[in-house]
Amino acid sequence: MLKKLWQLFLTFAKVGVMTFGGGYAMLPILQREVVENRGWASEEDLTDYFAIGQCTPGIIAVNTATFVGQKQAGVIGGIVATLGIVFPSLVIITALASVIEMIDHLAVVQNAFAGINVCVGILILNSVVKLFKKAVVGKATLVIFLLVTLGALAANTLPNVNVSPVVFVLLAAVAGIVLKNLEGKKA
Repeated sequence: MLKKLWQLFLTFAKVGVMTFGGGYAMLPILQREVVENRGWASEEDLTDYFAIGQCTPGIIAVNTATFVGQKQAGVIGGIVATLGIVFPSLVIITALASVIEMIDHLAVVQNAFAGINVCVGILILNSVVKLFKKAVVGKATLVIFLLVTLGALAANTLPNVNVSPVVFVLLAAVAGIVLKNLEGKKA
């Protein structure tokens, strides 16, 4: 059991230390480590964890680490995985907090962050493409994808429109139930 807990901590610490750009930037790294390298979850499980993690308070990657850790080693596994994923950020932020104000105005630092932001965007796009291939598997899921995409675009481009991601997840769940039931009745 101790070996499993140590693996959870180290794996999620590795994810945490390699991530720049927040919770969404961790998604491709989580996918690689949790699904491909460790086999702790399937692509479908991870997609479910992402969806649930989006609906619950906190950072999606931290919530996902908690779910995976709990699945692997119970409550203590969830705690250890969560500590693992936040530990590198805690150490790095603590170290940088005293010097960041002295260097954030430097052009080289601003340019480095601009480059990192572009890279993070591409990493997120790669993760979205992988999730899309696994999630959009028929007409019903394609319709849900298109509706959520249009709704999210509208919510992000229209002035004074602020729609919680929870609303999209809940509506997609309802649409999934309705569309799959309609598909089942046709068959």
